[in-house]
Parts: sequence; C-alpha cells; structure tokens
Amino acid sequence: MGRVSLRDPPSSGVRPEPLVRAVFSRPSHELARGLLGLWVARETDEGLTCGVIVETEAYGGPEDLASHARAGRTRRTAPMFGPAGHAYVYRIYGLHWCLNVVAERDGVAGAVLIRAVDPVLGLPRIRERRRRPGDPDERLAAGPARLCAALAIDGSLDGHDLTTGTALWIADADPAGRERLVAGGVVAGPRVGVSYAGDGWAERPWRFAIAGHPALSRRMPA
Repeated sequence: MGRVSLRDPPSSGVRPEPLVRAVFSRPSHELARGLLGLWVARETDEGLTCGVIVETEAYGGPEDLASHARAGRTRRTAPMFGPAGHAYVYRIYGLHWCLNVVAERDGVAGAVLIRAVDPVLGLPRIRERRRRPGDPDERLAAGPARLCAALAIDGSLDGHDLTTGTALWIADADPAGRERLVAGGVVAGPRVGVSYAGDGWAERPWRFAIAGHPALSRRMPA
C-alpha cells in the first residue's frame, strides 16, 4: 500500500493492514512507546474511521498496583492475561469506555491504554459521533473516553482479536509519517489518576506521548 497522508478522505479507498501478533508480544511499557504513530482502525456498517496514536499508558501484571491486574485474573481482567494483540475494553464511572491493547505473552498480564488519537480518516463520521461541531479535528479523540466515542468502541469489542483486520485493529498505515511524528520527540511521564498505587508505582513514567501534540489528553509534566 502506498503512503497515506494525514486526513485523507475516506473515499480514497485506503484499508490499512493489521499488524501481526508478534508485534504486541512484549512488555507493556515497551509496547506503549512502540504504538505511537500507529493507527487505530475501526470499521462499522457506516464505514471506516481511523486515528493516529499520539498518547499511551502502560499497565503491568499483579505486581503493578496501578493495574486492574493487581486483583489477579477475574472475569473483567481475563483479556489482560493474553494472548497479546487482543483488545481489553472496560467502562469507567459507569459511563465511558476505554480501549487497551493487550501486551506480554500468553498468561502474563499487561496492557496499554490508548489515551489519545489524532483522527485521520472518516472525519465527518467522527465529528457526528462526538457531537462537538466547534471542536478542532485534533481534539475530537483527545482522551480515552473521547477516543472510544469517536471510533464507536464499546464493551462488545472486549477481547476482540486486533490482528484479524475486522471491526477493530492496529495498523502501520503510514510508516514515513510515523517516523516523522516520533522523530519530533517522545516524552514519558507518570500515569494519570493512579495516586492510590503508592510509592514506586504512582510515579512510574509509563505514560508516553508525542511531545507537544495538540491531540494529547492533557499536557505532559515538564
């Protein structure tokens, strides 16, 4: 497939190819950085919508006191224990969905929260879903909940295999664009909202972002 520019119209016929499972089979903090610049692709009956990943957050296994896996394997956390390359989708505050990409090897818990994407395909559809006519394009999926609303991601996709190229997948649709994006600078900092995890985990710099990108959910600390 040829190079794809940012914000190509959906009529361009682009269909990004899914990544293979081996890409996801690594420690969550390594995968979190590696996902920057890749695409989240979502296909529904309405068509294809995509966004470039610009912010992520890594979570480990039971030893990580900020992770859902700290409670061990439960009905909710089962996808976190593998296989890698599946989606872990959960609801927060009883209202908003969050998308995670499962990392590690089968039986070892780990996942990466996708905190923000910059929409690149299907913008009219994304804007309709978000119902925010005044927001700039880059703010439509600037946060975990906004991202899921923009791409129509919900609990029905929990456990979905992201390597099949159906419904929801991760793609390296524009390698040259990804390299330029990452070359502009990647910054790391503490994860958001995990003060309860205590010393050693609350401060762990497992949030990764494209430096200064306008689609970030919030500013990275200096």
